[in-house]
Amino acid sequence: MPLFWRKKVLTFKLETTYGVDATPTGAANAILAIDMACMPMEGNDVSRELDLPYMAAQGTIPAELHSKITFKVELAPSGTAGTPPAWGPLLRACGCAQTIVATTSVTYNPVTDGHESATIYFNMDGTLVKMLGARGTCVMRVNAQGIPYLEFEFQGLFTVPTAAALPTADFTSFRKPEVASKTNTPTCTIGGTAMVMRSFALTLGNQLENRFLVGSEAVLITDRAESVEAVVEAVPLATLNPFSLAASQSQVPLVLTHGTVAGKRATINAPAAQMQRPQGAQNAQGVVEWPLRLVPLPVTGNDQFTLVLT
Repeated sequence: MPLFWRKKVLTFKLETTYGVDATPTGAANAILAIDMACMPMEGNDVSRELDLPYMAAQGTIPAELHSKITFKVELAPSGTAGTPPAWGPLLRACGCAQTIVATTSVTYNPVTDGHESATIYFNMDGTLVKMLGARGTCVMRVNAQGIPYLEFEFQGLFTVPTAAALPTADFTSFRKPEVASKTNTPTCTIGGTAMVMRSFALTLGNQLENRFLVGSEAVLITDRAESVEAVVEAVPLATLNPFSLAASQSQVPLVLTHGTVAGKRATINAPAAQMQRPQGAQNAQGVVEWPLRLVPLPVTGNDQFTLVLT
């Protein structure tokens, strides 16, 4: 019998000790994901470079072995203010802290130290790929008339895939999303000016390094460089002038709120986003639109952006 592509289960659990299997289960740690792609045996093939008295291919030795996985999850809060979403551990393994205010909010912000790691199980119709010590990066994407997504890439320590029964996955903690629209996405402001938005993407820009040495192997987040790309309707320069803002290296607050009901609101804040050089303008349905680029900068540190669920 062939293996069927549709029969995939992804489970994800934060580790207590780096690289020690946290044993995620389908009942407690299943991830409702989209567009999953797994590369279980990334690395290099080191040639032996033997001196032989005849012409022939060289044997190789696999080195720097690690696993990689990419997928998306819907950006939908838990439905209850102050309750973390089922995808919260994913952001925590991307170098973000989680702060809970009971019955009020859950906030994610970048942190420089103490990055958490995760164990990831990817089971495809009975073939189990385990990734230990996984850390990742993320893009928060909101497009008009589309489902908002968190797009993840994780790298982890390699283990040899094994045969294992496909687990039963419980996805009840994941909530239905709402498409981004005038009704569902009430706030998009740049420098306090309300903008008509076509698309928005906040990239965490984590630098993932596979540091494989004698005595230690780990996937590290060694740096980050957040960026924002947004396509908005152009407005008169008297209302918002991105060219002068870029020329003066000005920093402006950026706010995007999706959702209108308590427990279902997600707000992305970048309090000091530096406007980059605008790349001209574009024609969309006969309307002028600006493709804008901004760089969220820290104010006091580890506050370049927040994702606040209320």
